[in-house]
Amino acid sequence: MKFPIIAYGDPVLRKKAPSIEPAEYPHIKELVADMFETMYAARGVGLAAPQVGLSMRLFVIDATPFDDDEPELKDFKKVFINACILEETGEEWAFNEGCLSIPDVREDVNRKSTVKISYYDENWKHHEETFSGMAARIIQHEYDHIEGKLFTDKLSPLRKRLLEKKLNDISKGAVSVEYKMKFPAAKKGR
Repeated sequence: MKFPIIAYGDPVLRKKAPSIEPAEYPHIKELVADMFETMYAARGVGLAAPQVGLSMRLFVIDATPFDDDEPELKDFKKVFINACILEETGEEWAFNEGCLSIPDVREDVNRKSTVKISYYDENWKHHEETFSGMAARIIQHEYDHIEGKLFTDKLSPLRKRLLEKKLNDISKGAVSVEYKMKFPAAKKGR
């Protein structure tokens, strides 16, 4: 099942998501499958639960599209439940990021090159791993979502001001996308 993606401006994108327990989500694998289906339909490489209206510490990524530049990303598909970043290290590097919740906005964002993270997979098996390069960047971007942060928060005050109208338009639904979205400030009955 494909979920509509929640657009910029919805309060769920600004809430720090709570951890979840296996007993609360006996059908977690179905939810994960639906999130991957939603992400692929929107041509994304990552999707966090708040982006589909669910305030929980869950995100999925598939970094395979970057395997030309980083061969180790071939078939790099992972689920992160109750993730906690333990350490961000290395040089900061800029990359032009986008977000399914903020369509048609891409900006250079600086992030550390390596991330150490603790998380559970869809089988509730615990992992503590270190990732670098594009995998680390995607993980950090999605992790921000479960912390109630967006990539636009990392921009300079000037860039934010220049994007303000565009962000307000997205919130109102004044944007063209090829995937289903839910707009918080869209006029009812249009």
